[in-house]
Order: sequence, then C-alpha cells, then structure tokens
Amino acid sequence: MKRRSFLERMLLFSGGLVLSGSYTAALATPSKLTIKGRITAGSKKLANVVVSDGYSVVKTNRKGKYELPVNELAKFVFVSVPAGYDFPNENGIARHYQYLDHSSKQDYNFELKPLPTDDTKHSFIIWADPQPRNKKDAQRMLDESVPDVQKTLAGMAAGTLVHGITVGDITWDNPELYKQYDQGVATMGVPFFQVLGNHDQDLNKGGDEVSDKTFEATYGPTYYSFNRGKLHYVVLDDVRYLGKDKQYDGYITERQLKWLEKDLAMVPTDNLVILCSHIPVHWGVKNKEELYPILKNHKVHIMTGHTHYNRNVIEQDIFEHNHGTVCGNLWTGPVCGDGAPGGYAVYEVDGTDMKWYYKSTGFDADHQMTIYMQPAEEQQQRMLVNVWNWDPEWKVEWWADNQYKGTLQNIISHDPVAWELYQGDQLPKGRTYVEPRETEHFFEAFVPATVKELKVVATDRFGRKYENRKAVS
Repeated sequence: MKRRSFLERMLLFSGGLVLSGSYTAALATPSKLTIKGRITAGSKKLANVVVSDGYSVVKTNRKGKYELPVNELAKFVFVSVPAGYDFPNENGIARHYQYLDHSSKQDYNFELKPLPTDDTKHSFIIWADPQPRNKKDAQRMLDESVPDVQKTLAGMAAGTLVHGITVGDITWDNPELYKQYDQGVATMGVPFFQVLGNHDQDLNKGGDEVSDKTFEATYGPTYYSFNRGKLHYVVLDDVRYLGKDKQYDGYITERQLKWLEKDLAMVPTDNLVILCSHIPVHWGVKNKEELYPILKNHKVHIMTGHTHYNRNVIEQDIFEHNHGTVCGNLWTGPVCGDGAPGGYAVYEVDGTDMKWYYKSTGFDADHQMTIYMQPAEEQQQRMLVNVWNWDPEWKVEWWADNQYKGTLQNIISHDPVAWELYQGDQLPKGRTYVEPRETEHFFEAFVPATVKELKVVATDRFGRKYENRKAVS
C-alpha cells in the first residue's frame, strides 16, 4: 500500500496512469480547463458558497460568481449546499451537482432555495444497507421499511427539517432495483443523499476508476459535502474495487484525502463534522491513519454500515456509528447478525449538540433491548440482555421481584435468536453465508430459580431510560 501511495503521489505531477494488477487507477492530471458560474437564490447572489470538481475547492465572490480550475479527470462540478438552503433534489434524490462537459465553455450555475425556517435544529436519518437482491426484497423494503420511516417522521414536531443518508449497498449487485429504492425515497418525502457501497459497483468491468459508472450516472459524485445548520456533512467512497470476482478492500484514495483537506479548510472549526462512508473506518479502512489527522481540528462523528450489525466505537476521539441494516440479515430474518432488529438510526441536532437512537422497524422508538433467559447450573437461570445501541456511557441496571440488584455485567456474546436463525452452513436457507456476529453490547446476570419477574432499565448517554420486564417461569 505504501508503494502504491508513493506512485500515486509521483504520477500526480506527471499526469499518468498507474496499472496495478487487476485494476487501473486514474490519477490527477494538470488542469487545462477553467469553468465559471454563479450561485443564486432568486435575485440574491450568494457569496462564500463552496464549489468543487472533486480536486479543486473554491468559494463564490460577493457577486455569487466562481471560477474553478477543472481537472481533466473530473466528472462533476458540485456545490456544498450552505446552511440555510434547501437541498436540490429530484423526488427526494439529491441533485447538488452537474455533469462536466470538458469540450464546452458553458457556465455551470446553481439556483438554491432558502429554507422557510432556521436549520440550526434539524434531524437526519441513516439508512444502512437496504440491499434488496430481487424484486421480492425490494417490495418488502417498500412495504415495511418505508412506512416505518413515514411513521417516525409523522411523530416529529411540525416543521422539523429532516434529510436522509443511505450509507451504501443500496441494492445487492442489482442496479435495476435503484428504481424501487428511488420510489421509496420519494414516498418517504425527505431528501436523501447516497453513499457508494461494495454492492453498488459495476461488476467485471474493471478496477476502481471504472466500476462506479452506473452509480455515478444515477446518483452523481461518490464524494462530496453539504451543510445544514452548524453541521458539515461529508460523503466519502471508502470501497476500493479491485476489478474481478467482487474483490474489494477498504481504502480512501489519495485524491479524496487531498480534496477533504481543502474542503475542511473552508469549514469553521467549531462546526460538527458528520463523515459518511460505507465500510467502517475504525477496522475496515486500510489507510485510516491518513484520514484521522485530517479530521483532528474538528469534532467528528462517522456514519457507516456494511457489517450488518450495530456497534458504537470511539477511536482517536472520533465517534463512529456502525449501523444495523434496513434489510435485517439480507431479508432472511428479523434481526441483524448481532440480534439488533432491522432498522435505521435517527439523529436529532440542536446547534452542534446531537442526540440519537436506533429505530427498529415495526417497533416503537423505546424498543431498545431484548431479554433472554437460559438454563444455568445450581438452580439458577442466566439472564442475557442485548442492548443494541449501547456505548460505554450507557448504564444498564436490573431488578428481581422489584428488588434493585445493581448494574449488569457487560460481556461479549452472540445473540440467541441470531444464532438460531443464522449459525452454520445450512442456515439461513437460500443465503447460507449469513452468520451470527459477536459484539460487546450484551449484559448478563445469574438469577435464582425462585425469582418470578425481572426488570431491566437501560439509561442512554442522554439520560433517556428504556425499561423491559420479563416473567420468569
């Protein structure tokens, strides 16, 4: 990897291409084209709006005008929609970009629409891995997941500004199903931004620089930024496709890292940064140590998917939310590999303060744990509690027959339902490679056989309490 990074840096100045094994990486070449345009909102000319081609980053002047040196390899010009303005969209699908025509000297203008209300307070939804493989899966997404989001939105205060971000694997190697996903977005009625996943690639067409064409033609650039209130949102492509046999790894290209440095230089350091990608950065991105220093001047939350389990991790003072999936375990059962129900995350923003919860599809918002009872030795039973959105700031306590017993012991475990549904090479039928996953959001206690009722109260980092009771036979 280090040798490849060195070659990329060298060829950055020579305008060349590097051929490496089974894939081709197109590198930055000197700019020969300068484009211009204007950002307006009606008759108002918008100053200090960030515009980029994915290589250069500039701001508009006081007349709303910009000039941008365009790299020969750039495919798009996109605007980092500023706070206070609506997201350009087509039936909910974000359209904050235009395709570049390198043979033309046309202007690339953007017309924005001011929001009717202050966006310092807003909410957003993270969908991870809807991943329908066929029309049956896609119909379940439309019949189950989409109405659940509609119900969540209807329960928010009137006038709440909401947008969504799908953090990859929009479908499962089947771009024909993008239409059903788009239908779901339109039905939910809020603008959605899209992240490229490993199952959103064009298979067997070549390496990383050519495998994104269908996604780009459908949803635009694979990395970009936008703003709402005091939050700066960044989308990165951290899936490096290797060109054959569905092989890929987690890697953020040098081109994106250089762009990100320029993009964040335009962002006030007191703004909160929300970085969205598909593969979890904390364990799955090979060059994460090149990313973290770029983020060091900002408070950052990272939003990812890919793993089909729900996990919260803090690394280098960065909070990463690795989300459970919309599809459960690939539409084969009601829970993800860690026992978290299929669902999505809801984030509530006030200035730079942010609260969140995991919303299980088909359940109320306060459904945050499952209690299991298992046989144990010496006339006892083992109580196993799965608190799927737990992080170390949570407190999990228990009562036996209304007597307080203290905090539960945190352990690493498999979920019993996930184990029963998915463990082994014969389960689940039709998609037998799905397996249960151990995670650290489990708690246990050993309960005397004489106990008749158990109560567990989980208090999240925001002081919200979730209670569950279990009768013991």
